[in-house]
Amino acid sequence: MAPPKLIPFKLILLLVIVIADKYQSSLASTPNPLKGQHIRIIWPRWEGNPKGLSGPLKGGVIIEYLAARLGFTYEMVRITENRIEPAPKQRGLFEYLWDGRCDFLATAVVQTWERNKVVDLTMPWEYTTLSFLIPVHRDIPNIKSVVKPFQWPVWVGLIVTAICVVVVLNVIQRCLEYMEHRSLPETVSATDPCTHFPGNNSRLNGQAGKQYLYVLGNLLSQGGPCASNRLPFRLVAGIWTLAAFIFVQAYTSILFTYVVAPVSLPLINSIYDVADSDDINLLMKKAGTPDKMFMNNNWTGVYEKIRNRVNSFPHSRCVLVSDCIKFISPGLRNVFIDGLPYQLDAIKQDFEKTGKCNFQLARDSYSTLPVAMALPKHSPYTNPISKSFLELQESGLVNHWDLWFRPMPVQCMENFKSSRLKSSRSEKHLPLSLKNLTGAFLVLSVGISLAFLAFLCERIISMAGRQRPCRRI
Repeated sequence: MAPPKLIPFKLILLLVIVIADKYQSSLASTPNPLKGQHIRIIWPRWEGNPKGLSGPLKGGVIIEYLAARLGFTYEMVRITENRIEPAPKQRGLFEYLWDGRCDFLATAVVQTWERNKVVDLTMPWEYTTLSFLIPVHRDIPNIKSVVKPFQWPVWVGLIVTAICVVVVLNVIQRCLEYMEHRSLPETVSATDPCTHFPGNNSRLNGQAGKQYLYVLGNLLSQGGPCASNRLPFRLVAGIWTLAAFIFVQAYTSILFTYVVAPVSLPLINSIYDVADSDDINLLMKKAGTPDKMFMNNNWTGVYEKIRNRVNSFPHSRCVLVSDCIKFISPGLRNVFIDGLPYQLDAIKQDFEKTGKCNFQLARDSYSTLPVAMALPKHSPYTNPISKSFLELQESGLVNHWDLWFRPMPVQCMENFKSSRLKSSRSEKHLPLSLKNLTGAFLVLSVGISLAFLAFLCERIISMAGRQRPCRRI
C-alpha cells in the first residue's frame, strides 16, 4: 500500500463524493440554497496567499467536500491579513464578510458570544485544545546523583560524626595503651629513642590509621577488624557499626531512584508552571485565541499571572507563528501557546527542515475549544453547511484526514503524545547510559586520584626516612 502522503488527491476527492452520496437522500427533503451557486471563499492556506498565514491544513479538502455535497462552485479570494477581527489600524478577515467580498470564511474560528453577534458561525467541525510548544530537553550528565539521596545537613552531620568517632576511638586507644604501659616494668633503656615499645608514637600512629580504615570501611560496607578487644573501645565501635548500617541502607535504597530518574526534565508541564515561574516567557500570536483569552480581560488568578509573564517579555506577541517559533530553542526559557493542530504543523515542518525532533508539547494542554467556520450574518448558506459539518463529524473523516494531510514523523511521536494517552505498555525501559552513572564514575576517578596522591606522598616520606637513619649514641 502506498504511503499516506503519496495518495492522489483525486482519490481523496472520490471518497468524499462517495460519502456525500451516502447522505444525499437526507438532504433531498430540505431546501439547498447552495445548489448551483458560485460563491467566494477565503482559505488562508490557499497557495495564492502569502506563506505563513494561520489556517486549517485540511481546509481545502473540507471545501471540496462541501462543494461535492451541496452542489456549488467556488473561487478563492486572495488575502494578506493574518487576524480574524479587525484592529483600529489593521484589517481583519471578518471585514471581507461584512463588505460582501466573501461568502464563506474557511478557517478556524473559535466560537464566542461576541463573534456570534457579528457573523454567522457554523456548527463546530473540530474540537481542539491550546497546547504549549517547548524545546526538547537534552539529557545532561547526572553528576549530582551520588549526593542527592541526602540533604546537605545530613552530609555535614555524617562527616562530623565520622571524624568524632575516629577521635574518640583514637583517644580511647591511647588511654588504654598508656595505662598498659605504666603497668609494665621499665626494662627498655631510655637512651635508645628508636626502640619501639607499647605506648610510643609510632605504634599509636599505626593504631590511628586502623581506626580511620575501620570507620570508613563501615561506611563503604567493607567492614574491618576491631583494633582493640577492650570493652570501652568495642562499645563505641559497635554503636558506630549500627549507625553506619542505617546510613548505608538509607543511602543505597534512595540512590537507585536518582540514578534512573530523567537527567533533564521538560521546561514546563502545564500552564501553571508558566504562571508560577519568574523566568519563563510565554509567546503567543497577536490577535489569536490565546491573546484574546488572556490579554483582553481583567481576570485575576492564573490569568493575571499569565498577563504579567507576557508583558514582561518584549517579543511575547508575534504577527506570524514562524516569528514566535524562532524563539523556541534549547537554552532559552520560552514557551509558545497555540492550537494543537498548528503546534503539530510546527513540529512536522521543523523535522522536515532539520531532520531532528527539536520541539515537543508540554504534558498538559489547556481549555478545549469548539472550532467553527464563519459566514455573513443571516446568510442563507449557514444551515446547509452546518448540517454538512454534522454529517462530516458523524463519518469520522475530519480526524482521519489528519493522517493524510499531517503524517507526523515516527521519530517525533513521543514528543507530542500527552502523558494521559501513554499506557504503561508503550513505555520502554531503556538501559542505563553513561550519563546516568556519570556521578559514580566521577567519584571513582576522584578516589583513584587521591589513592595515587597518597602513594606518592608515602614514597616521598619513605625516601626521606632512608636518608636520615636512626643513629645510636
